[in-house]
Amino acid sequence: MVENPLQRTPLHRLHVSLGAKMVPFAGYDMPVQYPSGIMAEHLHTRARAGLFDVSHMGQARLVGAGAAEALERLVPGDIKGLAPGRMRYTLFTNDRGGILDDLMVTQADDHLFLVVNAACKAQDFAHLQRHLGAAAMTPLADRALLALQGPAAAAVLARLAPGAPGLAFMSGAALAVDGVACFVTRSGYTGEDGFELSVPADAAERLARRLLAEPEVMPVGLGARDSLRLEAGLCLYGHDIDETTTVVEADLAWAIQKRRRAEGGFPGAAAIARELAAGAARKRVGIRPEGRAPAREGTEITDDTGATVGRITSGGFGPSADGPVAMGYVAASRAALGSALKLMVRGTPRPARIAPLPFVPHRYHRG
Repeated sequence: MVENPLQRTPLHRLHVSLGAKMVPFAGYDMPVQYPSGIMAEHLHTRARAGLFDVSHMGQARLVGAGAAEALERLVPGDIKGLAPGRMRYTLFTNDRGGILDDLMVTQADDHLFLVVNAACKAQDFAHLQRHLGAAAMTPLADRALLALQGPAAAAVLARLAPGAPGLAFMSGAALAVDGVACFVTRSGYTGEDGFELSVPADAAERLARRLLAEPEVMPVGLGARDSLRLEAGLCLYGHDIDETTTVVEADLAWAIQKRRRAEGGFPGAAAIARELAAGAARKRVGIRPEGRAPAREGTEITDDTGATVGRITSGGFGPSADGPVAMGYVAASRAALGSALKLMVRGTPRPARIAPLPFVPHRYHRG
């Protein structure tokens, strides 16, 4: 059998020229790190600004008078209530309340702008096409997506797009960035202040090089992107959430606004309502292993008797937390903060405790 060749983002040539280590990810040839290394990239993003290529993500435009209503039939988020320029995190759910994908939705001037996960975008777009009715969806395959993240991001972007710092957290606008027509949102996946820039593919490399020319900015790969989002307590689809985990189990019920809880009308609404009322049997929690050895995905979680009570879904070393950090699911009866656990690391039980999320405080721009 001949394997499908890896796709390349519009920034592939730039990554190679910068000496990136390239790896397969979600069907793409992506940079996992640059010569500076994951630790340096992570800490630089927390201290100054990191530039990420997230062009593998799926971007789409929904248009039509019934676009918001149609999307609300598929997600539990309040889409009709989105004010112009505002964005919302939401989820595609199934009839059991499981998560098909998580996504970002922005109410642009005359359409809804969607960003979905790379590994799910084909099925997400097909799912949308089947259920949109009179609304229309257009995948934006001719656009790249850049993420500029960190405490210096606003100052850097202000030099190229003076209107960018005026954006509130979780809002977006069409802006010219160094003369390039972009759609810019104040959002990201690191826990830091930052922006995501949807940019025409043919202008992406030039704009990325322009941003990297700023003294505060360093290129950052998938390795540091993962450690940053883990410290921030943010879920990775296919690991911390999937179609077998419910919205309530994943501790994401905050993404279901009051009107949607009352009205329902989305897949799994009844199942989610039951779990909200009675509680889920398990819960996603933060976990701090004692010592310096990280507990990786798949690590078994036990109690003092050796009985299995859960499993790690994301784990590694947190450079800013200065120690190992993890997320996973445990039985609800074992989910209280401070509860002692054992992690089976290479066959040896190691002590750990349930810890609050995030491991590193969020520093989003609140205005």
